[in-house]
Amino acid sequence: MIRNPKPRTIAFYTALAVGVIVGLLTLLVNPDYTDAIVVTVAVLLISFGLFYYALEVFIYRKIKLVYKNIHRLKTTRFKTGVFDKTAFDPIEEVNEEVIKWAREQKAEIDELRKLENFRKEFLGNVSHELKTPIFNIQGYIHTLIDGAIDDPEVNVHFLRKAAKSVDRLCDLVEDLINISQLETGQLKMEMERFDIHALARDIFESLDMKAQERNITLSFKEGCDHAFWVYADKYRIRQVLVNLIVNSVKYGKDGGQTFCAFYDMDENILVEISDNGEGIEERHLARLFERFYRVDKSRSREAGGNGLGLAIVKHIIEAHEQTINVRSKVGFGTTFGFTLRKAAAD
Repeated sequence: MIRNPKPRTIAFYTALAVGVIVGLLTLLVNPDYTDAIVVTVAVLLISFGLFYYALEVFIYRKIKLVYKNIHRLKTTRFKTGVFDKTAFDPIEEVNEEVIKWAREQKAEIDELRKLENFRKEFLGNVSHELKTPIFNIQGYIHTLIDGAIDDPEVNVHFLRKAAKSVDRLCDLVEDLINISQLETGQLKMEMERFDIHALARDIFESLDMKAQERNITLSFKEGCDHAFWVYADKYRIRQVLVNLIVNSVKYGKDGGQTFCAFYDMDENILVEISDNGEGIEERHLARLFERFYRVDKSRSREAGGNGLGLAIVKHIIEAHEQTINVRSKVGFGTTFGFTLRKAAAD
């Protein structure tokens, strides 16, 4: 058996077969063995030259080019737009299709690897977030079972701590459900017309005591203390504003300020929540809206965050078919801005 035959071998046997056939036909016409041999040899040589040229130039080299490109793709040395090319022909078209297919497969594999890493990171984060309150509850309950339940000065204290951990666990599960529903489109927006300035003022009033604990002032920027009508889901936008304002209070500096501003952008209203706190390093900004991502993990947990707030905010704004962004400078503060569809005023 001939393995991986070269063009020369293929051309020789093909030409030999043609020469023999032509020689036999010559014998049938003219039974002169000398003429038949001459014709056979001549046809063999001519056919060999033609077949070899055709195989080497038009087929074999093209096939080698296809396999060469496949190998380069498999060994990750392939660069987009850099590969051997010759004049257009069917084999070259096959080569192009192979390269296109390989590029698509590589992109798909890269995306799958990225999703796999994201899944592993997500599962690790969820496990960590669930572990802390569950272990706390477990410790409090076992302590009460072991005798602390009979101590009136301890039992209520431990039960309150267990209840606090249960509340944290419930909040985490509810946030995960909200994100899942937002991502799958199960959570529908209940759109209505409302004054977002009035909504922000109500939130400022409800968070005033929390802000006073750190001597932080909540106010509207100059020229923004009047009605701005938008068309959105009021309950979900309240979630967005509460999250952003609470974050500015949690992570702002003592004695600082939190501002709310509104800008008319023709078809949309731009809403900005700003503070003059410590700011966020630029390397963190691109991942700030990822689930469980924290700029300062220890400080975030001390403040009671679970790392899902900004992810929910982003999904809510995107469910409104709008955008949200963040800009920040260390030492000067942070500004979150998002747009909402403008509604007609009264």
